[in-house]
Amino acid sequence: MVDVGGKRTVRREATATGMIKLTPRTVRALREGKTKKGDVLTTAELAGILAAKRTHDLIPLCHPVPLSNVQVRPKLRDTGVEVECTVSANYVTGVEMEALTGAAVSLLSIWDMVKYLEKDRSGQYPWTRIADLRVVSKKKGK
Repeated sequence: MVDVGGKRTVRREATATGMIKLTPRTVRALREGKTKKGDVLTTAELAGILAAKRTHDLIPLCHPVPLSNVQVRPKLRDTGVEVECTVSANYVTGVEMEALTGAAVSLLSIWDMVKYLEKDRSGQYPWTRIADLRVVSKKKGK
């Protein structure tokens, strides 16, 4: 683990995004609110928030950061769902991993909730994919 004891506490913020590509049938079911497991986008939002708060439990040697805010925004698109996760804290180390974890778990929860719609006849997922998970913004200070 990296020693951050000598670093100064400052405001930190990071935003990560990612996309889950889905079939038109699944996108239509999401738009119409017709999925077996309930409200997919709200569940994805909650899953991302909870995951961001538990990042240090999931990633070895990651510092437990006392987060002051987590916002997860899933947006339904024509080809799937885009997720944006913004995390902030007043701390001595950055929050990029928390933002990435929040976005990733949000996307995974979407996959879990719609996988029955995404399977082909042999039970595979030839069209479904999580793509473009990345940090799009990082701020330190003021």
